[in-house]
Amino acid sequence: MRCVQMTAVGGPEVLRIADLPRPEPGPGQVRVHLAAAGVNPVDTKVRAKGLLDPQAALPAILGCDGAGTVDALGQGVTGIEPGQRVLFMNGGIGLAPGNYAEYATVDARFVVPIPEGVEDVEAAAMPLVAITAWEALFDRARLEAGEWVLIHGGAGGVGHVAIQLARQAGARVMTTVGDAEKAGIAQALGAEAVLRYREEDFVESARRRTGGEGVAVVLDTVGGETCTRSLHALATYGRLVSILALPGEMDWQYARLHNLSVAQEWMLSPMLLGREDHRLHQTAILGECAARMADGRLELLVAGTYPLEQAAEAHRRLEAGGMRGKLVLIPG
Repeated sequence: MRCVQMTAVGGPEVLRIADLPRPEPGPGQVRVHLAAAGVNPVDTKVRAKGLLDPQAALPAILGCDGAGTVDALGQGVTGIEPGQRVLFMNGGIGLAPGNYAEYATVDARFVVPIPEGVEDVEAAAMPLVAITAWEALFDRARLEAGEWVLIHGGAGGVGHVAIQLARQAGARVMTTVGDAEKAGIAQALGAEAVLRYREEDFVESARRRTGGEGVAVVLDTVGGETCTRSLHALATYGRLVSILALPGEMDWQYARLHNLSVAQEWMLSPMLLGREDHRLHQTAILGECAARMADGRLELLVAGTYPLEQAAEAHRRLEAGGMRGKLVLIPG
């Protein structure tokens, strides 16, 4: 089995092609012949800083997102047949091998059938960003119809999915972008107000566009100063959700005065903590998002695809910033 291994902690050059035995599915698992694997910022962070499981050892296979065809069943698996196309989020952070490979074994409970009409590349681009956007908007922020939500980085991986999900929930979407091309993407996906953060102050613009009140919800996909300043874009009793670590300089006095709620969203927690109940919830989210992809309600933007041999180049492109959508590796 050809795969890409992280051979050390460091730059993209530590990603190297290897040939390993093809894995066999254990009880309750399926083996998937991978057609595509999503590339996410967490992959680059794990590569640069180390595996998230302190008990794990290098070399390791990265990549949480996968899509492909089931080619073998472990003992006790029912409801899934060889030849079925599936997508999933599993491994890639040190707890289990990831999906920068030709094959992966996955708990059968955590795979979702790929509907007719959905291509493998788009399916592989979906899991991590869709779960993150869904949990942030609906599980953490409790976004409701009619509310204004400010989504930072509206043309990015999480941001472009969040715009679509928020609009479908009946919310009014405001988003920040860096240039005209990204503004066009955000508008096409349904953003009602697009803020060019290099040309305007997003806090002032958010307040002006909401009659001075501020937005009900902010989804922060950027972190740092953007996160800290986002508190001031919120209406009283507003909710901020960040998918990154909260900065140390948050204005907690302002947050308390305005009764603001601040939450964090890290969709890898259930996998890291072994919480199968929460992983089943995430699998249900994937099923719903796959259905929306099939009927055209959810579009996954793929900025580029790379063969396994060019995984390091994919990491370099992602780390350069300015991404529009997702990158995907093609194992075959």
